[in-house]
Formats: sequence, C-alpha cells, structure tokens
Amino acid sequence: MLNNRWLEPFQHPKLPLSDSNNTSGKKRAQDWRGTLKRIWTYLMVHRTVLFLVILMITLSSLLALAGPLIVGLSIDRFLVEGDTSLIVLVLFVLGAVYIFHSLTVFLQHFWMVSIAQKTVYTIRTQLFDHLQKLPIPFFDKRQHGDLMSRLTNDMENISNTLNSSVIQIFQSVLTLAGILIVMLYLSPLLTMITLIIVPVMVLGMKWITRRTGPLFKAQQHNLGSVNSYVQETMSGQRIIKSFSQEERVMREFEQKNKNLRLAGFWAQTISGFIPKLMNMLNNVSFAVIAGIGGIFALNGMITIGVIVIFAEYARQFTRPLNDLANQFNVLLSAIAGAERVFQIMDEKDESHDESGKKDLQYKEGSISFDNVTFGYGEEVTINNVSFTAERGETVAFVGPTGAGKTTIISLLSRFYDPDQGVISIDNQDIREVKKKSLRKYMAFVLQDSFLFAGTIRENIRYGKLTASDEAIEKAAEAANAHSFISKLPEGYETKIDAEGAGISQGQKQLLSIARALLADPEILILDEATSSIDTITEIKIQQALRRLMQGRTSIVIAHRLNTIREADQIIVLREGEVIEAGSHETLLEHDGFYADLFHSQKNVSHTYSGVTS
Repeated sequence: MLNNRWLEPFQHPKLPLSDSNNTSGKKRAQDWRGTLKRIWTYLMVHRTVLFLVILMITLSSLLALAGPLIVGLSIDRFLVEGDTSLIVLVLFVLGAVYIFHSLTVFLQHFWMVSIAQKTVYTIRTQLFDHLQKLPIPFFDKRQHGDLMSRLTNDMENISNTLNSSVIQIFQSVLTLAGILIVMLYLSPLLTMITLIIVPVMVLGMKWITRRTGPLFKAQQHNLGSVNSYVQETMSGQRIIKSFSQEERVMREFEQKNKNLRLAGFWAQTISGFIPKLMNMLNNVSFAVIAGIGGIFALNGMITIGVIVIFAEYARQFTRPLNDLANQFNVLLSAIAGAERVFQIMDEKDESHDESGKKDLQYKEGSISFDNVTFGYGEEVTINNVSFTAERGETVAFVGPTGAGKTTIISLLSRFYDPDQGVISIDNQDIREVKKKSLRKYMAFVLQDSFLFAGTIRENIRYGKLTASDEAIEKAAEAANAHSFISKLPEGYETKIDAEGAGISQGQKQLLSIARALLADPEILILDEATSSIDTITEIKIQQALRRLMQGRTSIVIAHRLNTIREADQIIVLREGEVIEAGSHETLLEHDGFYADLFHSQKNVSHTYSGVTS
C-alpha cells in the first residue's frame, strides 16, 4: 500500500523551507502580477526590437495557419473536383509559406535572445550595484550563499524564461485565436464539438498549476539554502576539520539536499502531467473530428478537405495549449526567482534617507561621543558613552570581549546609528552628513584582514586607486611589508586569492596596514591591527603607525595593552559602559580595572617567556 506521505503533495503541497531564506523577518511579496509588470518595464526599454519580435511572431503564426489551409483546399480542388491545373503554383506557394515561416521563426528567436540577454544583464548589474550600496545590518541578517543564489541561479532562471517563454506565449495566443477564427468560418458546428475538450483541459491545468506554484517556490527557497550552506562550509573548512565536525556537516547538508530533491521531484513530476494530459486530449480530439467529420462529409455538410484542415488545426490547437501550460510552469519558477531578486532590489540602500544632508565639512577632525547608547536588538551593547578625541590625539579602547569596543567603530563609521545620544565630528552630527562623505576621511585596519583576488599591488592600491607604483612601494616599506613582498616569486605582481593563500596571517595584516598608509586618511581606525603580528614585527609596525598617526585623529582598539601605552587617552569599557579613562600612567596610578588587566597581561607574558626559554 502506498504511504500517504507520498500522496500529500497531490493534496496540499507542504515541503520544508529553510528559515534562512526568509531573512527579512517579513512576509515575502506575493504580487505576481506586479512582478510580471516590473519585468515588462525592462523589456520595454527595447520596444523597437520587441515590436519586430511581435511582428515576426504574428507572421509566423499566420504562415503556420496558412499551410494546413492551403493543403485542405487543394485536396478539395485536386482530388474531389479533379482540377490539377494549378498544382505547380500551389506547390510553389506552399514551399514559399514554409520557407518564410522558418525565416520568421529564426528572426524572432534571434532578436528575442538579444533582448533577453540585455534585460538580464541590466537586472543583474542593478542587483549587484544595489548590493554594494546596502547597509551593513542588511548583510548581518542574511546568509551570503542565499544572496549569491539570487544573483546567479534566480537570474539564470529569468534569463531562460525570457529566451523562450515570451515567444511561445505570444505565439500560442495568436495561434489559438487564428485557429479558432478559421475553424468557426469553415464549420461552426464542428468547431463547437471540437472545443468540448477545452473545459477538460482547463480543469486539468487548474488542478496541476495550483500545486506546482508552491512547489516551484519551495524549490527556489531550498536551492538558496543549499547554496548558502555550501558557501558557509567551504569558508569554514579549517574550523570544521579542527573540531572533527565533518560527519555533522554532511548530515546537515544531506537534509538540505533532501529538501531540495523533494521540492524538485514533485514540481517536475506534477508539471510533467501537463504534456501527458495534452497528448491524450489531442488524440481524443482527433478521433472526434475523424468520426463526426466523416459523418458530416457523408451528409454533404462539409468536404474532405475541411476534415483535413480541422484535424491539423485540432493538433495545432492543443499544441499551443500545451505550450501555454508548460510555459506557465516555467513562468511560475521564473517569477519565484524574480520576486527574490526584486525583494533585494527593493531594500533601502544607505542613501535612501540622505536627501537634504550635506557633505562633512572637515576642519580640525575632533570626534565627540555625547551620551551614546546603542544595542543590536533589545540588548544594550554600549550605554551612555561619552568621550572627545581632538585632532592628532590617539584614543584607545580596552576591555573584555563583548564590552562594546568594536561597536564604537561601527557607530563612528555609521555602519549603525545610535539609539540615543550624538556622535559628532567638528561639532557636526554625523547623522546629518552623507555616509560616503564621512567615510572618505577614514581608513580602517581591522582585526580580520581581508584581501581581494588579484595581485599584491592591486590589493595595496585599493586604499587609493590613483596611487602610483612608487607610492605603493613606499607604503609597503613604511608598513614593513616590502621585504617579504620582494622575496615572493613575482614580487608585487604575485597573485593571491580572496583567502590570501600562500601568505601568512601576519603578512595579510601587513598588507592591510600598507593599504591604510596609502590612503593617507584624516581619521585612522585600528581594530586589533597588530593582533596577528609577531613581537619583532609589531615593534616596527608601531613605529610606522606612530608616523601615520601624526596630525591625525586615531581610534585604536587593542587587547594587548603594551601597544597603546603612548595613547593620549585610554578608555576602559566593561559591559558597554565607561568605567575608567585617562593616560596609561594615570590609570596605573588609579590602580583599578585597567591596572589589574595590564599587570595580568604582563605576568602572562613573563610566564610565557619563561616557559619558551
């Protein structure tokens, strides 16, 4: 006996969807008509070529109808009436009809493919450009693999649909209209009898498409989930292997892959019933026309040629219905993908609330936090934080993990805006200035250094795209990176990937520092910039950073307190609040939390040195 769970999709498809795909916390848009209208606006950019495509579709449909009509009328004239005087002309006309039909089909496909590729190119470019303008919180809430799936798989789905479906839908509609008109003209009664099968087709189509819509949507969701998980596991291979979690990862992927398999299986299986249904109804229609048409012919109501025309048109009548049904399923899948694409494109970018805001008027470069409070969600991360950094000063933040140090940087660079309080530069509330204008005065060296796929020279030049090769090498020398770069097989032209394969973590950090040196910023932000560098290199880097900091406002986050002893201010954070502030000597004299932290690190360092020696 068949298990009921296999029959469930036929009754009410419910397939597992990954929660990661509904990352916005909002209900996905279900405006299919609006999505189609939106795609149409992209197509209308190429309205001239699109008009030619529609013209070719119209001509090819008319020529397709003309062939059977010429054959049927010729049968009556040549076989029934015995008049063969025009047979050569008829053969010539029939040949010309099929030749021109092939030409119009070629032209419509050629032009439509051009329109489709240009349209998808435009949408994909707009989507990628929009992703670059979205705020950091958007990426914090979404899996990167799912975003990649929208940019690749969903876009490819739209491309395939535009390449073929638009033509077939137009052609099917025109063919149906033309066939119906000619059939009604030749024999209204036989036409009505032939069309009896149409309600059966409509009911069958309705039953099938009602189930395939959710299934294709589930397929797209689960495809995004699989892509996200694959990308995540590829990036985390070191951690997976370090903790021997291969089996768990394989089990989780197997479940996600199973969800995708089930969605794809039922979507394709149920949609596969459509051509089977159409073929069956096509055979029934042919039998009805042959039987009843023969009776009509014997009674002189129609001719044999009309029966031939009806038989061919009946076959052509079900074929466009079949095409429409198949393309409807393809369209369902494409719309599901297009909705996911437009959902991202409708997200508000960083500039959506910047109308009327001005560029930052940078003068002295003083930074001020005035009673700033912020939390990621309901939990407060920093509470009532206040400090001022004057031009040329270095302000360092220390404290235990989770104290809110990195949050300070995120707020200063306006990756996030404070819930309460004011952050200002030169007495200008940074919420009132454009983000791009704010960040052009800043350079960042973060704890997790990131390199792009390309040459080492290109990665350093990312700090200033107009920099000369000489300036790049000087920045590398100042960052103590030139020596190791020169030892590489191709020097500055050595190619590296995004993971920085072939160079150490410390060397990656040196390249990040060189990039910041090249940018020559007014405000320098260092987030554990020397965390991955050995002690000897650290001393040289500190010398380079001191030169870089001269005359600039610098914000430094450090766990290793010996790197910030010369800071003008050291602000100690604990549980999001400022508990101490002052110079290194002042805080040691105060003998509070900072002093305890400094002495504990010093003791650990001495102990470690004794053990290693």
